[in-house]
Order: sequence, then C-alpha cells, then structure tokens
Amino acid sequence: MAASELYTKFARVWIPDPEEVWKSAELLKDYKPGDKVLLLHLEEGKDLEYRLDPKTKELPHLRNPDILVGENDLTALSYLHEPAVLHNLRVRFIDSKLIYTYCGIVLVAINPYEQLPIYGEDIINAYSGQNMGDMDPHIFAVAEEAYKQMARDERNQSIIVSGESGAGKTVSAKYAMRYFATVSGSASEANVEEKVLASNPIMESIGNAKTTRNDNSSRFGKYIEIGFDKRYRIIGANMRTYLLEKSRVVFQAEEERNYHIFYQLCASAKLPEFKMLRLGNADDFNYTQQGGSPVIEGVDDAKEMAHTRQACTLLGISESHQMGIFRILAGILHLGNVGFTSRDADSCTIPPKHEPLCIFCDLMGVDYEEMCHWLCHRKLATATETYIKPISKLQATNARDALAKHIYAKLFNWIVDNVNQALHSAVKQHSFIGVLDIYGFETFEINSFEQFCINYANEKLQQQFNMHVFKLEQEEYMKEQIPWTLIDFYDNQPCINLIESKLGVLDLLDEECKMPKGTDDTWAQKLYNTHLNKCTLFEKPRLSNKAFIIQHFADKVEYQCEGFLEKNKDTVFEEQIKVLKSSKFKMLPELFQDDEKAISPTSATSSGRTPLTRIPAKPTKGRPGQMAKEHKKTVGHQFRNSLHLLMETLNATTPHYVRCIKPNDFKFPFTFDEKRAVQQLRACGVLETIRISAAGFPSRWTYQEFFSRYRVLMKQKDVLSDRKQTCKNVLEKLILDKDKYQFGKTKIFFRAGQVAYLEKLRADKLRAACIRIQKTIRGWLLRKKYLRMRKAAITVQRYVRGYQARCYAKFLRRTKAATIIQKYWRMFVVCRRYKIRRAATIVLQSYLRGFLARNRYRKILREHKAVIIQKRVRGWLARTHYKRSMHAIIYLQCCFRRMMAKRELKKLKIEARSVERYKKLHIGMENKIMQLQRKVDEQNKDYKCLVEKLTNLEGIYNSETEKLRSDLERLQLSEEEAKVATGRVLSLQEEIAKLRKDLEQTRSEKKCIEERADQYKQETEQLVSNLKEENTLLKQEKEALNHRIVEQAKEMTETMEKKLVEETKQLELDLNDERLRYQNLLNEFSRLEERYDDLKEEMTLMVHVPKPGHRRTDSTHSSNESEYTFSSEIAEMEDIPSRTEEPSEKKVPLDMSLFLKLQKRVTELEQEKQVMQDELDRKEEQVLRSKAKEEERPQIRGAELEYESLKRQELESENKKLKNELNELRKALSEKSAPEVTAPGAPAYRVLMEQLTSVSEELDVRKEEVLILRSQLVSQKEAIQPKNTMTDSTILLEDVQKMKDKGEIAQAYIGLKETNRLLESQLQSQKRSHENEAEALRGEIQSLKEENNRQQQLLAQNLQLPPEARIEASLQHEITRLTNENLDLMEQLEKQDKTVRKLKKQLKVFAKKIGELEVGQMENISPGQIIDEPIRPVNIPRKEKDFQGMLEYKKEDEQKLVKNLILELKPRGVAVNLIPGLPAYILFMCVRHADYLNDDQKVRSLLTSTINSIKKVLKKRGDDFETVSFWLSNTCRFLHCLKQYSGEEGFMKHNTSRQNEHCLTNFDLAEYRQVLSDLAIQIYQQLVRVLENILQPMIVSGMLEHETIQGVSGVKPTGLRKRTSSIADEGTYTLDSILRQLNSFHSVMCQHGMDPELIKQVVKQMFYIVGAITLNNLLLRKDMCSWSKGMQIRYNVSQLEEWLRDKNLMNSGAKETLEPLIQAAQLLQVKKKTDDDAEAICSMCNALTTAQIVKVLNLYTPVNEFEERVSVSFIRTIQMRLRDRKDSPQLLMDAKHIFPVTFPFNPSSLALETIQIPASLGLGFISRV
Repeated sequence: MAASELYTKFARVWIPDPEEVWKSAELLKDYKPGDKVLLLHLEEGKDLEYRLDPKTKELPHLRNPDILVGENDLTALSYLHEPAVLHNLRVRFIDSKLIYTYCGIVLVAINPYEQLPIYGEDIINAYSGQNMGDMDPHIFAVAEEAYKQMARDERNQSIIVSGESGAGKTVSAKYAMRYFATVSGSASEANVEEKVLASNPIMESIGNAKTTRNDNSSRFGKYIEIGFDKRYRIIGANMRTYLLEKSRVVFQAEEERNYHIFYQLCASAKLPEFKMLRLGNADDFNYTQQGGSPVIEGVDDAKEMAHTRQACTLLGISESHQMGIFRILAGILHLGNVGFTSRDADSCTIPPKHEPLCIFCDLMGVDYEEMCHWLCHRKLATATETYIKPISKLQATNARDALAKHIYAKLFNWIVDNVNQALHSAVKQHSFIGVLDIYGFETFEINSFEQFCINYANEKLQQQFNMHVFKLEQEEYMKEQIPWTLIDFYDNQPCINLIESKLGVLDLLDEECKMPKGTDDTWAQKLYNTHLNKCTLFEKPRLSNKAFIIQHFADKVEYQCEGFLEKNKDTVFEEQIKVLKSSKFKMLPELFQDDEKAISPTSATSSGRTPLTRIPAKPTKGRPGQMAKEHKKTVGHQFRNSLHLLMETLNATTPHYVRCIKPNDFKFPFTFDEKRAVQQLRACGVLETIRISAAGFPSRWTYQEFFSRYRVLMKQKDVLSDRKQTCKNVLEKLILDKDKYQFGKTKIFFRAGQVAYLEKLRADKLRAACIRIQKTIRGWLLRKKYLRMRKAAITVQRYVRGYQARCYAKFLRRTKAATIIQKYWRMFVVCRRYKIRRAATIVLQSYLRGFLARNRYRKILREHKAVIIQKRVRGWLARTHYKRSMHAIIYLQCCFRRMMAKRELKKLKIEARSVERYKKLHIGMENKIMQLQRKVDEQNKDYKCLVEKLTNLEGIYNSETEKLRSDLERLQLSEEEAKVATGRVLSLQEEIAKLRKDLEQTRSEKKCIEERADQYKQETEQLVSNLKEENTLLKQEKEALNHRIVEQAKEMTETMEKKLVEETKQLELDLNDERLRYQNLLNEFSRLEERYDDLKEEMTLMVHVPKPGHRRTDSTHSSNESEYTFSSEIAEMEDIPSRTEEPSEKKVPLDMSLFLKLQKRVTELEQEKQVMQDELDRKEEQVLRSKAKEEERPQIRGAELEYESLKRQELESENKKLKNELNELRKALSEKSAPEVTAPGAPAYRVLMEQLTSVSEELDVRKEEVLILRSQLVSQKEAIQPKNTMTDSTILLEDVQKMKDKGEIAQAYIGLKETNRLLESQLQSQKRSHENEAEALRGEIQSLKEENNRQQQLLAQNLQLPPEARIEASLQHEITRLTNENLDLMEQLEKQDKTVRKLKKQLKVFAKKIGELEVGQMENISPGQIIDEPIRPVNIPRKEKDFQGMLEYKKEDEQKLVKNLILELKPRGVAVNLIPGLPAYILFMCVRHADYLNDDQKVRSLLTSTINSIKKVLKKRGDDFETVSFWLSNTCRFLHCLKQYSGEEGFMKHNTSRQNEHCLTNFDLAEYRQVLSDLAIQIYQQLVRVLENILQPMIVSGMLEHETIQGVSGVKPTGLRKRTSSIADEGTYTLDSILRQLNSFHSVMCQHGMDPELIKQVVKQMFYIVGAITLNNLLLRKDMCSWSKGMQIRYNVSQLEEWLRDKNLMNSGAKETLEPLIQAAQLLQVKKKTDDDAEAICSMCNALTTAQIVKVLNLYTPVNEFEERVSVSFIRTIQMRLRDRKDSPQLLMDAKHIFPVTFPFNPSSLALETIQIPASLGLGFISRV
C-alpha cells in the first residue's frame, strides 16, 4: 500500500523531540510523493513544518490507533517502532498503573517504587495453571510458563532477569522463586521451598548495598537452580554467583553504603552475644562511614539482622558458625580502622598496642606482632634469595584494603557453599528451573574493569537472546508453512570476538599481566597497535592515550585503562594469608583452604567484583604443580570460563526473559522518564526484539478471529461456509500487495502497519454506517417534527375558526336578547308607574280615615281610664293602711324567730363540726374497708384453694376453716358497721345541705351581702380563670412531658432493639466465624490424617512386612478415640478370614501431641460456642422476660408430670421385660427339662429351684421399689398440683386399673404371701407420709397466713404510693414471687430426677444379675447332657410378627455388613432403585438392636467401623462427585436418625407414637453424634473441593470467554502471546456447559435424598466459586474489561438466576454471592465521565472493594474506536470518594473460601418397621426383629 494512502490528512505521526524523545503530531494535509515538508499540528496546539531528510527521505513513524494503545503485548501493535513501544509502556505505567508488559517472549517490568498488592497467594493461585496469554502480564505468568514447559517438554528452564541497578531485578527473581515454592511445594518434610526463600535475606545482607540508584542494589550476579523431582516438587536448589563487587568493602561513593551486613552488625552491637565484637556506631568505622549515609529511610537494620539470623538458622547454619561469621565481619571493620605512620618515603609503622589491630587480632585469633609486621612489610622472592622489604604508607594502606577484600570474598564463598549444602537434596534431581539475576548493560562517566566484565557478559547474553528470538520466529513460520527469507538482525559476534578471541582485549590483558614490568599504559598501546583502524568496533578517544572505546550492541562505552592490570591480577600478600591460616580461630583457616587447591572460575578480584561459581562440597586432589599453575589464572580468564559455563547451561535450557526498567533516577513512584526508559529499552534488547518482529510478519490472526473482527468489511455474497477461503477472498480485495500478508495453516500473517490499515478501513466502514444511520434517524426525526408541526397548525386553525364562529353566534344571541329585554322593560316601567299612583291614592285615603277613627277612640278611652283611676286610688288607700298594720306585726315575729334561729344555728354548727371530724376519721375507714374487702376476696380465694386442697384429708382443715369463717364474719360485721356509719354520714350531709340553702336565702335578703357576694364572685371567677389558664399550661406541659417521655421510651426501646439486633447479628457472625474456624481445623486434621495414612502406607511398602492377625480395639476406648483411629480390622479380616488371633505388630503411632492439641482446640471452640450460645439465649430471654405471664406455672408442672410419667413407663417396661424373662425361665424348666433331670431330688432341680427362689426374691424387691416409686410419684403430683386433685385421682385410678389389668397385684398376692406384709408396710409408710404431708400442709397454711399478712401490709403501702410507683412495685413483687416459686419447683424437679436415676440404676443392676443367673444355669448343664436329652416335639402356634424396626446380626458378621453396605456399595444403583438414605436406615436399625441388647461393645464397634469405612471409601473414591454426595446424604441421615430416636424431647416433636417407641433406651450416643457431625463436615468440604475441581475449567471459558450473545464483542488484535479464543470452538466450555453441570449436580443430590437445606448450602457454595473465579479473572485480564463484555457477563448471570428460579433455590443465598460480579459488570457498562457518574458508581458498587473498583476502571479498554477510555482524573475522583470506606485491601476474592456448613435437624417420617432390605445388597445374614 502506498504511503499516500496512510499519510493522509488527520493521520497522526511521531516526530523526534530532544526533551520527550518522541512527540505526537497530526497531519494538516495529505502527503504527496516528492513533498519535502510535512505540515503538522502538535498536541500543544502549535503548527510545525517538519522537513524530511533529503538523503533518506524517511517519513515519520505513524501512530497506532487509540484502540491498540495500552495493549498487553507490544507485538500486538500494528506499527512496531520505538515511539510506539515507549508510548504504550507509558500509558500502561502512568494511566493504568500496570508495571508488566509483554514484548513477544520478553516480559518488561517497570519498577513502580511502591508496594503493590499483586503478589499475594491469591494472585499466585489465580495464575497457577493458566496459559501465559490468557492472563495479564505478570512475573507469575512467566514463572508458570517455565514450570509448565518443564513438566510438559521434560526440558530444563531458565528465567533470565536483567536490568540496571535499581530496576527491580532482585525483587523479580525473588517473586519468581516464591511462585515456584508456593505452586510446587516440597517433596519432603524439610520445607525446601522455605529454605530456598530463606536464602534471599542472607544473600541480600552480604551481597546487597545502598547505591545512588537503589537502596537495595545487588552487587553480584547469581544463578539459582531450583531442582524438582519426577512429580515436579521442589527437592533442593543450588546457587552460582558472579562478579562480587569487593571494592565496596573498602570504598563507598557519596550517598552510598557498604554491604548491609556491616550496618546490621553495628545496629545490633548492644546485644549480649555481640559484646565480644566490640562494635559501635557505623560512623566509628572507616569502612562504613565514607558514603555519609549510614541509614536507609524506612529500614530497621536491627530487625533485618534478626531476619538474617533467623534465615541462617533455618538453613542449618549453627549458632557457633553464625557467631564466627559475625566475628570475621567485625574483624574486617576493625581492620579498616588500622592506621599507619610514615617513617620515611619507603617505610611505615603501626603505633604500638594499636587498639583496632589488637581487636582484629583477638577476633581473628592471630599473633599481634606477626600481623603488625606483615602489614608493614612484604617478602620478595628471587631465584636464589628471599628479601623482606618495608613498604610505604600508601602501599600498606592498599595492602590492608586488599586483605579486607580478600577476607570478605572468602567469607562470601564460604556462606554460599553452606547455603548450597543446606539446599542440596539427597533425592535425585529430575529437572530444574534456573533464575539468573545479573547486571544489565552499564555505562558511567568513568568505566573500569568491572563495567568491562559486565558489558562483556551482556554481549554474550544478548547474542543468546537474539538467536533465541530469531529461532522462535523461524519456527513459527515453518509451523505455519509460510515461505520466508532470512531476517536480517544485529549480530554482535564481532564485538564478542574483539573481547575474547586470540589477541583480543582479554588475551592482551592476560599477556600484559604476565610481563614483569607490564603497566596499564603499555597495555593500552598494545590495544591501539592491534585493533585501532583494523576493527570498526574499536576506537581511541581523541584526548586520551589511557582509554579505549568499544561499540557494544547498546551503546559506545569508553573504558579507562587505569587499574585494569591490578584488578585482573588480584594481588594479595601471601605472608598475610599465612598469618590468617595459622589462626587459633578454627573457622578462619577453613576460608583459605581452597587457596592451595584448584580454584574454580569464581575467585575474587582485588577491587572489582568477584566472579563466583559453585564450589564442590569435597575438594578434589591434584598435583602441586598443577595447582600452582591454576592459581596463576587471571580474573579475566576465570570470568571468561565462568561465562562460557553459564552460556552452556542457558543454551541447554529453554530461556524466559524478564527485562527490568528503571522509570526514573529519583525513585519517585509511578513517574516515567522517557529518556532513561529509551536508554534501557535499547540496552536490554527489547527494541531489538521489536525490530526482528517488524522485519517479518509481526501481526498474526487466526481465520476465525479475522472473520469475527472484519466481518463488517465483507458483503453477504463474500461470506462462504469455508472461513479460510472467505478470508483469502476478502484480503485479496482489501490489500492489493500480496507481499503484505501470508496465509498459514491456521493463521494469517501481516506485515507491520497492515492491521492499522485494516482497522482504518473498518473504522471508516463503521463511521460511514454510523453516518448513514445518523442521516436516516435525523431525517426521520425531522419528518416526525414536521408532521407534528403540521398537525398542530391544523389543530390551531380549527380551534380559532370555531372560536370565531362561537363569538358570532354569541353576538346574534345577545342582539335578540337585547330587543326582548327592551320590550319587557318598557312594559314594566309603564306598569310600575300606574301601580305607584294607584297605591299613593289608596294610602292617602286610608290615613285620613284612620285619623278620624283614632280621634274618636281617644275620647272614649280617656273617659274609661278616669273611672279606673278613681277605683284604683280608693283601693290603694285601703290597702296601704292594712299593710302598715301587717308589717309591724311581721317585724315583731321576725325578730323573735331570728333570735330563735340564731340559737338553733349555734347548735347546728357544733353538730356540724363533730360530723366533719367523724367524716375525716371515717375516710381512712373506707380505705380500710376496701382493703379488708380485697383481703376478704383474696382470703375467700385462698380459702377455696385450701378447701380444695384439704378435701381428701381427715378433718385437718376444719378448725382453720372455722377461724377463717369467724374472721370473715368479723370482717362482715365491720363492713356492716362501716355501711351504717356511711349512711349516717350521708344523712348529715343532707341536713348540712338544707342549712346551707337556708343560709343562702338569708344572705340573699341582705343587699350588702349580695354586693359582697358579687364582688367575691368576680374575684373568684378571675381566680378561677387564672387557675384554669395555669391548669391549661400545666396540662400542656404535662402532655409535652408525657409525649417526650413516650418518645424517649420509644427511642430507648428502638435503641435497645437495634442494639439487641446488632448484638445478635454480631453473635451470629462470631458464631459463624467460630464454626468456620472449627471446620477449617477439621479440614486440616483430615488432611494431616490422610498424610499420616500415606506415610504409613509408604512405610509399609518400604518394609514389605505383612501384619499377622488383626488388632482388637479396646472396648474401653472413648468414642472420639475410636473415631479418629484407623483400625485395620476390616482389611485384615477380608484378607485372612480363617486366621486365628495372633499378637499383632504395633501400628505406627499417631502424632498424639498434634492430636491432643487439635482435640484441646476443638474443646475450647465448643466451649466458646456454648458460651456464645448462652449469651445469645440470655439476650433473647431478656426480650421475652417482660412478656412472661403466670401461665408458665401450669405448663412447667405439666412438663414435670409428663417427665415423671415417662420415667414411670420406662420402669414399667423394664419390669415387664424382667417378668417375661422369668416366665420364659419357668417354661424352660417345665417344658424342656427331662423327667430325670427335673425330679424333685435331682441336683439340677435343686439348683434351678434355688435360682428360681432368688429370682423371685429379686422380683419382689423390684415390685416393692416400683410401688414405692409410684406412691412417691402420686404424692409428688398431689404436692405439685393441689388444684387438680380430681384429675390426679382419675390418673391414680387409671394407674390402679392398669395394674389390675396387668394382673400384677393378683400375681403378687397369689404367688407370695410376703407381699401382704409388704403392703402393710407400704400402708404404714403411706400413713406416715400422709401425716408428714398433713404436717407440711399445716406449715404451708401458716406460711400462707404470714404471706397473707405480708401481702396486706404491702397492699397498704402500695395504696399510699402514686399510680406509676404502685404499678412498678406490684410488678416487682409479682416477679419476685414467681422467681421464688420457679426456684422451688426446680429444686423439687432435681430431687425427683435424682430419685428416678437412682431407681433406674438399681433396675439395671437387677437385670444384669438375672442375666448372669441365666448364664450360670446354662453353664451348670454339661454339653453331654444337653446333647443326650431327648427333645419332645411341641406344637407352637404361629403368630403374625410385629416388627420393632430393628435388624439383628451376629458379631462376627459385622465386617461383612460394613463391606457389603459401605465399602463395595455402588451409589448409582442404590440412588436409582432404592429409597434414599437406605444404608443409613439399615445401620441405625442395627444400632437399635445392639442398644436393645444393652451391648455397649457392639454399639461402639459398629459405629467405629462405619465411620472408618466411610472415610476409607471417600479416600479411595474421593474425586467422584456421586460417591461423595451419596455418603454425605447418608451420613446426615444417620445423624438425623440418632437425633430423632435419641429420646430427647427437642428431637421428638415431629415423631409419631410408634416412632417414639423406637427410641434408644440404654445408651446416650451424643458423643458419636458429634463425631458424625465432624465427619459430615469433612465430607461436605471434600464435596466442595470436587465441585470446584469440576467447575473450575468451565468457569472462565463459559462465563467470560464464550460469546453467549454472538456479535456483541469484537475481537481485538493480539500479540505473540495468543489468548484463548472467545469463539466457541469444538471442545471449549460454554455457559450451557456450566448449566448442564449444575443440573447434573442438583439431580444427583436430589436422587441421593440430600436435605433441602444442605442442597441450598451446596448451591450457594457453587455460585460463590463461579462468581469469585470469574471476578478474579476479570480483574487480571485487561482484554475482558469492556462494555460489551459487561453485557455478556450480565446475560450469563441472568441465566444463572433463571436456573435458580427453575430449581426454587432463590432463597438459598446463592444470588447474593454473585453480587460482586454483577456490580463489576454494571461498572463496565455505566457512564464514567462526570462527578455524578462517580457518585452513582460509589453508591452502586457496595459489594466491591476500593481496590477492585479502581482496578476495573484502570483495566477498562475500548474494543471499538467509538468507546472512550476512563480518564485518570475520574479514577482519582473515585479514589477520593472511597477513601473513607473501610474494606479489605485485598484485590482478589478468596476462591478457596468455604462457607461454614450447618446440618439442620430433618426428621424422617419413614417408619423403621416398614423398611425392606433388598436382596441386591447381599445382607441375607441380618434379620428383621
């Protein structure tokens, strides 16, 4: 395709930039061939004219489409070049916070300088077993790929980690080793993986140091081989080290430190064991204070020292050797403080008794004088003589430093050797994975011998890397059968030849070292003469004659020749070494013993770094001459040999590459420096990988993926059934240049840029389609708008015209109305005028006539009134005279009457005063009368109760009744007197009222009194109004207070309820946590148990000694011990059925300490559980206590009566059983005995009669005890329920009737005369008990009297209290009374329980004695007699059997029962053809029979064998879901049967009467119920593991990768690491696969009759596994975080919910477990732009943690160009809003989490006696009873 097609307007390109390296720009016009300038628009908004190079005319690099930015694999980019790589890494690192990226086969790791939560065990589990391309890039993915290829290809692997100092190489290597240790585990109990990881802190302390670039920089390279056995479990490891930087021991640059171990020692100097080292602060020593930075921020050297010592201990380095190491290190520090004093220019001396040297000699155990001498002198040896020559101060200082470096290097070697010995395994190594952690390419301002060796090693590694990449590329082309030409790639062999070939740099350096007077200058001249102008890669600096330049693959490096010879020679004075070898300190000579032997290519350099290799554990012996010769090898020669050995190892393995990038030099977190990144990308070979890929066909698509992605570019006629041919046809039309692509067998290969072109065509096609859709929709919208407007206009016109018409009609109506109104109005006016005139005339006439008539009338009236006046005057005068006379008379009478009334008034006042007092006095009497009335009522009630109680007694209550009657009469008399007094008071009140009326009439006659009364009334009214107002205010305040009190009470109630609910929830959560911990302990215990069995089997196989006989289990063992002990009885009886018992060998002892610890822990957990349950019950009782009423008393008493009745029935059944046995014995004597044997004089007859007599006596005693017990029960009933005497008597009569029916009393009187005496004694005892009861009742009456008096006092006191206090006091009193009564009843109940238990024990003893007597009788009869006895034929009538729901088997058939019913049972046949839980029912019926026989050994043996056999079956077929489900169902059913028929009331509520008869009678199997519950928990956990193993391969494919809704999600281009295709190929799992599997699980569990509640718990666990694994993979896969994938997930979840609805499991809690996944899918689909969106996301995603929300937003990737990425600012907004949320920082969900399981009691309605045993089970040896 031509450039003009790509470089069009708006195309984006990359142009070079001095600051940002590459800058993005956009073309403003199309490029045409021949143009010299491109018009560009920069992102900053500026326009730029970019001139093309006139020579090369290269166009700028094109930028990839946004849809490809941020890809996991750089090779997925369409345009592969440096700016695209740099931009992709920057976007992933800065925007998405992703530090790992693939580049073909290379993993690029950028150091974030921040701790990230992506290395936990949950992440390891997520990557384990996954394909490398299926998950996001990670160091764990590389490690998993290496581990998988090692197992698959049977080939050793290597992981090569390289990079600059501070790039994170050591951390990456450490995480890779941690992954291997976690995933593989160890093959032995030595915890090799822990030792491998423990080597890291040791090597870091002695080989790492702080530099200006890194706080924990590795100053050596290492290659660790992790060994694996045939099962690919870690068995050991071996370490090889390279290039230790010895010069750091004696010199550190500014802001740098020495090795960590020195500072750790100084920080721990105050420890007691370090006192002898005489250490101090790090600033006190020359070797630790030169850098001026002794402390690393955030690092505690003392703690690090503790970790180092702990690691040494774990690796087997003893305390003495550790102290020896620290002693040598302290000696090095003190040696650095040794100072020299110059004598002259050529000699020096050490001050006498120099303290640092004294300490050094003491620590090293050498002679002070000798060491002092050889530090200042050296020995020169010639052919004939030896000279001792003093040295100058400078030479002495250099010699001291050389000695310190040499000692440290030897100590480093010694530690590495010991670490290798600790990691060495005796087991043969099958394969290994090597992890190489070595320097990357280095270039500094001053480069010396160290940088030369490092860059030489990187040249070799780069060559190996290039060859491997080239090889993989060509293999891919050959596999796909694509014709290819040789790809031109950079070959650095010339540079390697320049360094290592003959007359190369190293060869000339070794040759110069052999010259007596060789110097760095002469060596430089030789280099110039040999290579200058002859080799293009070798150059000479212009301004220097002591340096040279080599063109490496990454860059040109200038090396300074100064020091090359000295470092290559590695000179140390031999005399100083001899002094150290003569040390008394034993460890020191061990360090130098290898100096006399052949040194492997790992010896130390003098001031540079020490190349090290593995040193054999045992030194090899050789000839002295050979050793001397090898000792003269230079460091360069040794390093070259070591490097060749490393390359041979790497070439023999499959390499995996990790390139670590340092993003900035300032250690800022998530800060990206483009310049530094580009330098490292060029140096580490990433860009070379890109170049090699770009030279061929970097983009690769499968035909199905290409078809799915670019289906939009095809027409319907182009689509054929053959996808391959369809793709070929389309590509030939789209891309005309056939060289731009190739068709392989399964893939299409594209040249660089072709995918971008296809994406452009696709985007254009989609854009055109969008434009067409928009055009159509906009036209449709405008047409709709026009039609709406037209319709609206017509409607408006219609309404306007109608309005106008209505207005005209209204005008016409008004005109007509006006005319009519005028007509009528005119007529009305004329008519009214006429009427007015007529009315006026009539009025005038009437007034005139009236005036005349009135005048006439007045005249007549005056005459008549005059006559009347005369008559009235005359009468008045007569009456006035009469009234005067009468007034005088009345006045006299009034005065007299007033005087008499006053006298009478005085008398009445006196009487009134006395009446009021009497009334006041009798107010209290009324209250007392009321009290007495209440007392009378209460006493009447008590009297009635007492009368009912004493009806059956002999006149005991008569006197008391008379007393009570007399009291009642007195009270009645007092009441009558009170009534009379009340009547008198009422009459007096009536007289007072009359007097008041008279007084009021008298007062009314006086005006002054009336005025005063009015005034008083006004004042009173005013006062009343004021009082009313005050009363109103008080009422309002009272109502407000009452309302407030009510609200406060309501609030307090709500608060208490909420608090109670919260506490209840918290207790439930704690209970669930404890249950989970307990079940986890059970799981761990079962794992240890299986491990113990495996070890036992291995030991058995190793010994090959069969166990003779079988071992019996002691019957005295507890149920727990028998449950946890694996007995070998079953296997032994199967293998050797006819073998007699022999002393068996002792079994391998169980780890009893661990067992006891676990048992103790289980006990503690049970106690805690019980405490928590009690606390919960106490809280519930507090809530219910206020609602308790007095109806509890009869319920309690009724429960006690039921309990006593059950006990009595139990005793009667025991008695009946004994009688039956006695009758059988008598029949046996009468029927089966021969005449001669049964003759009266026969000895057997006498023996039998004696036994019969003893049995009869025992029976009498039993009857006596039963009767006594019944009498006690009757008396107790009477005492408990005195009110229900009639009922009690009825019960007693029924009991007596039962006794009569049973014939017990008749048999007792007829059979034995002594029963009469017994009955008499019983009557006497009853009489005594009757008297005692009468006495007790008298005491009770007395106490009732006292209680009555006390009640009266309390009542009087309560009446004086206010109403609220009165109610509270009465309630308190009632609560106290009920509490006392309950306590008394509980004491009585306990006494009765004790009595019943005692009697039951006695009955059991008697039954056992009778059994022993029967056995004794049978033993007394000799076998010969029994055989010789003639058997008399007897006709036995056949009766229809009444089965009791029991199964009988013989003891010796127990193993056969277990074998047929458990070990060899096929679950499928039982589940389909028989009733669910049949094995459990059969086992329980066998247990019932053993319980019926009272055979504890048989019960214990059967239960133990059952439990052990179930465990054996599950161990053998534990991966079969059907088997595990079957035995989980049967174990639960067995557990429910033990509960249902245990006899406990709580489990008998739903039983029928027949089922209650089948309850166990002799044994309490509560302990075995707990054991079975634990077994059920273990089976449930195993079931969950089986479910998980079956579902796990389906979940990711079915829930995430498979497109349930076809065509929604497009396939993005992928890189070299191909992902699993999302297209449903044949053999891949889909959502239907998951649903079918769920249906299978559900149907199997239902067929097995599993409890519905348990099925719900299993389904909830399954859905949790589905949700957790799906969400975890979503969080680790960037390609799955898109809008379309969110739609797919939500659809899949809806299908799962539909499945739940179909199975009626919506209330199982399974849907809630999918809530995090649902919210994650919603998060992918919601809008993510504004603050409102952020608020909605925060409120919606409450089931996701903050880390998960941010991770999904960071991973969100658009699949199409029309989708938008989530901005960084939006993610920060989300983080700010969620910063206060307190949730787990863990990123992934715990997919291994198992919810605590419970087994709710589920009784069976199946009757045991109806169960039939099918013949197919092979249980013919058992019989129904």
